[in-house]
Amino acid sequence: MAGGTNKLSDTSLRKMIGRESPSDNFYADGEGLTVKVSKSGLMTWFFTYRIGGRETTPQRLKLGNYPSLSLKAAREMREQCRRWLAEGQNPKHQLGISKQESLKPVTVKEALEYWIAEYAAHRRSNVAKHKEQLRRHIYPYIGEYPLSMCETRHWLECFSRVRANAPVAAGYLLQMCKQALKFCRVHRYAESNALNDLTIDDVGRKQDKRDREHSAQELADVWRETFGLKFQPYYSALLRLLIVFGCRTQELRLSTIGEWDLKDWVWTVPREHSKGGERIVRPIPVDIRDFVAQLLQENKPSGLLLGEMKKPEAVSQWGRMLYKRLGHENAWTLHDIRRTFATTLNNMGIAPHVVEQLLGHTLGGVMAVYNRSQYLPEKLDALNKWMDRLILISASHDNIVLMKVIK
Repeated sequence: MAGGTNKLSDTSLRKMIGRESPSDNFYADGEGLTVKVSKSGLMTWFFTYRIGGRETTPQRLKLGNYPSLSLKAAREMREQCRRWLAEGQNPKHQLGISKQESLKPVTVKEALEYWIAEYAAHRRSNVAKHKEQLRRHIYPYIGEYPLSMCETRHWLECFSRVRANAPVAAGYLLQMCKQALKFCRVHRYAESNALNDLTIDDVGRKQDKRDREHSAQELADVWRETFGLKFQPYYSALLRLLIVFGCRTQELRLSTIGEWDLKDWVWTVPREHSKGGERIVRPIPVDIRDFVAQLLQENKPSGLLLGEMKKPEAVSQWGRMLYKRLGHENAWTLHDIRRTFATTLNNMGIAPHVVEQLLGHTLGGVMAVYNRSQYLPEKLDALNKWMDRLILISASHDNIVLMKVIK
């Protein structure tokens, strides 16, 4: 550089290695970088700077010894120190942090577990599934890598293994890891941008948007069988309540006795059981109250609404085979019940914001900020009408009048 910087050269420095002298000598390279040559010929790099202006006492920061720290590397460290000063940071403190990170870097596993402990454990109802995915697909391959040294290609190798058999799952895994690394960056725990430019299409594929809804006949079949003996009590109760509330499977699977208020007839899904991390409040429709009360009494010893805790994979697998057991031609899943619930309520003239709250969706725009009403009277009216609709559909297709609730 011009202006009296970069005065030293490797040739001149090599000549001074091990050269003894009567006293210590300093040789400036410029912009605060100097090399000290001791009496015995030991050569040490220093960066000299001031905090607070020229009237303050200069500080001298040791960078390393030559030739272990080369002239080029010393100049790069000088520029980094100057950037820190420009940002109002003390190079001594920042260099100490950098060295500590280099000696004991945060690993990929530590970063992901930090996200699990500080965020997912409190905000995600399916955190157990997250842990299992990371344990199977990430930790065995790159878990011990320093996060800062783990490149995009290393992550892609992990996603590729998943994509071979489950491309949609690979996409979910990418989204989860991207969120985790962003959380670590924002909270200044660790830094990595390796996943920033990747999309789901790079590692797998998005889940197909389903538009499957039940016909009136199918809905009548499903509703009727929840009163019979074809299914185990657990699944019979699960299926009936899924139809009544249009809720997510996990909200019932994780539901505890304490969530059900039989005095005010309200079911409150806590935020840790909700996919969106928000509390969901639903009134209990009149025609299902006796069934709910009976269910709570029978399962009180377990503390769980359904009496036991089944894994999500087991429930999903049971739901995928349900259409065959009922003799339906076209496949459907438990989540399609939720779509049928939403579509039918909208077609019945129920206000969209009431349907959205019953589904547990967050209201958009200004309503999400200012409107904190739970619309309990409107939701109760909607669910009572929905129950009437179920009974009417079942009666018309089976030529019988079904009891509203089998007690």
